[in-house]
Amino acid sequence: MKISVPKETHPGETRAPLTPDSTAKLVKLGAQVEVEAGVGLAAGFPDDAYAKAGATIAIDRRALIGSGDIVLRLRKPPVEEIALLKSGSIHVSLLDPFNEKELVQKFAEHGVSAISMEFIPRTTRAQKMDVLSSQANLGGYEAVILAARYSNKIFPMMTTAAGTILPSKVFIIGVGVAGLQAIATAKRLGAKVTAYDTRPVVEEQVKSLAAQFLKIDLGETGQTKDGYAKALTEEQIQKQRQAMNKTCGDSDVVITTAQVFGRKAPVLVTAEMLNAMKPGSVVIDMAVETGGNVEGVVYDQVTDRNGVKIVGIANLPGRAPLHASQVYSANLLALVEEFWDKQNKTFVLKLDDEIIKGCLVTHGGKIVNEKLIAKPN
Repeated sequence: MKISVPKETHPGETRAPLTPDSTAKLVKLGAQVEVEAGVGLAAGFPDDAYAKAGATIAIDRRALIGSGDIVLRLRKPPVEEIALLKSGSIHVSLLDPFNEKELVQKFAEHGVSAISMEFIPRTTRAQKMDVLSSQANLGGYEAVILAARYSNKIFPMMTTAAGTILPSKVFIIGVGVAGLQAIATAKRLGAKVTAYDTRPVVEEQVKSLAAQFLKIDLGETGQTKDGYAKALTEEQIQKQRQAMNKTCGDSDVVITTAQVFGRKAPVLVTAEMLNAMKPGSVVIDMAVETGGNVEGVVYDQVTDRNGVKIVGIANLPGRAPLHASQVYSANLLALVEEFWDKQNKTFVLKLDDEIIKGCLVTHGGKIVNEKLIAKPN
């Protein structure tokens, strides 16, 4: 079975879908691996490292994509490249399927079995394939590093001959994987950290990292079966904003991480909150790629609002491309290994398996994922 790995073409993308280490493991399974020339250069992996791992280096991108039994990518493909895939092949990548209906339809039309890595179930067995968590972890780290860079203060307390420098106050909104890593990183740098989430259940996790938890009584909230925060009502949003206004005004750094799976990110930091912040403060919006949590944030840019820097830099995991590629590649490898038939040296698409059921989007010329199939009224 041939596994094809094309180079990422999204502007500014530095991550690679497969590392030489994972390549060697796939070759050991009995797969024929072919990667596009330069696939890992931006992440620090030269072509000769892939060659040493047993991969073939391809120059012809179209032929590479068209000959793969499995095509592994990081980002969703350009729509025009779907026609290059051979019918019956398996395509695996992040697909943003809720917002890419045309893309999903094209996969179905061309008879491609498309697997969306966002749809990997959040179960114990599938944990090693959880791309969203592995990338969010690095994103949370990078958000704090960016905040430290753009802040006009240092994070830790320092006692000097000229007096004591007080620690920076960091407010983190959203305590998922990214938020927890941001808390831990800010604490390691010596900041005083406060965190907030609509899910009261995460208070214990926040406190375990020696941070304070901001309590806001919103009434009934909670989380989905996959661990995501549920969308708030308009009344709850107004209550939340009022309570958060004071904390934002008192903070040197605000980091927002809140996203609702498959939907536009909620606006959490309003113009009023930004007006309450001191000049020199920094706001990092980790949800900028899904619309942003901060009012007025500009995609992939740093803007200034009355002395407050609003950082909307996209693809934060891509700022640590070697490690981001390493963990993404390990997630893909785990998926392939889980369904690899060692005797026949092939990937078996087990349609009745809970993991495949969860992440398979198209198969046999149809859209098959229940999350994407419109249900009759």
